[in-house]
Parts: sequence; C-alpha cells; structure tokens
Amino acid sequence: MTVEIKRVTKRRVRTRANLLDAAFAVFAAKGFGRVSIEEVCEAAGYSRGAFYSNFDSLDELFFALYQQRADLIADQVAGALALDGPDLDVTAAVDRVTEVLLLDRDWLLVKTDFLVYAAREPAVAETLLEHRARLRQAITERLGRAQGHTTLPAVLGGRDGAAHAVVAAYDGVTTQLLLDRDVERARAWLKQLLTALLTDSSDTTV
Repeated sequence: MTVEIKRVTKRRVRTRANLLDAAFAVFAAKGFGRVSIEEVCEAAGYSRGAFYSNFDSLDELFFALYQQRADLIADQVAGALALDGPDLDVTAAVDRVTEVLLLDRDWLLVKTDFLVYAAREPAVAETLLEHRARLRQAITERLGRAQGHTTLPAVLGGRDGAAHAVVAAYDGVTTQLLLDRDVERARAWLKQLLTALLTDSSDTTV
C-alpha cells in the first residue's frame, strides 16, 4: 500500500509539473485570457480530468506559476544578499543579483497579461496582491539580515520601503524589456537603479 501511494504521489507531482510547463508555453504564445483549459491539456498531453485533479481553474494554475517565479526571485535575492562577513557590500550584492535575476521575456508577457486581467477582477487582484506582498516580505527579510551591517537610505523608510522600491525598480525595468527585448540593457539599468536605491549616499566620504 505504501509503495502504491508513493507511486501515485510521484505521478501526480509529475502531472502537475507538466501541466504548469505546458500552460506557461501556451500562455506565452497566445496570451492569458485567450487560452482554454482544453488547449493546456492538449499541450501537456493530458485529459481535463488530469487538469481538474490538480487545479480548479486557469486562475489557480497561473497563481502556481506565479509562486514558482516569486520563490525563485526570492531565492536569488537571498543569495545575493547573503552576508559573507561582518559587513554587507551593497554594490557587490547588487552586482550578483542582477547577474542571476530572472529576466525572462516569456514570463513577463504572461505576467503582464494576467496583471491586466486581475485589474478588472477584484477577487483575482486581491489574490495577486497577496502573492506580491509575500515576495516583498521575502526581500524585507533578506534586507533585515543586513541590519546593523549596512545603512539603507533614510528616504526609503526602512526595510519595508526598500523592498517596495526594489520590486518597483524590477517592474519598471522589465516593462522596458518587454518593448526593446534588450536583456543586457535591462540588467545594466537594474544594477544602476538598485545601487542608487540601496546605497546611503550620506555615508560617502570625500
């Protein structure tokens, strides 16, 4: 019985992962709101029954995709802000995070489509805001590890304000990336913005 349960669980995990991968490809190609459950199932090679055994709706499936990316970004930020010693070198940390941070245009297309959809659906918007809040909280916690080792600009209003600023900078740079498709330029701009945001110029000595 135990072996059979494990086998079913592994199959279910694999099915869910395949549905997420297929949905991502279809959403990126056609746009969220223009894709049906049947199209996702066809792309993944599963039946509607397999879909509904894992997700109640396309909205729920999207939120699962969003959480994957939010977790990935939080992990990237965590790695970049990891303290290697008694002090945090903000400039070096920003260099590291902008080198590895997720700047995937297909994901940005999917996310932007869904943002527009959520803006017209209050219940969906509320859930999406909760996801974004968790991402900001993860960044706030990472910045908190640096407290006492580095000083954030007072204008940001502390770690919470800094986390909002980081997310806003990321949103702005990735919007430009959607239009000009220049990933290297996006990384360079993000590096400049984050360095300016997170560096306390009042600490600079002349």
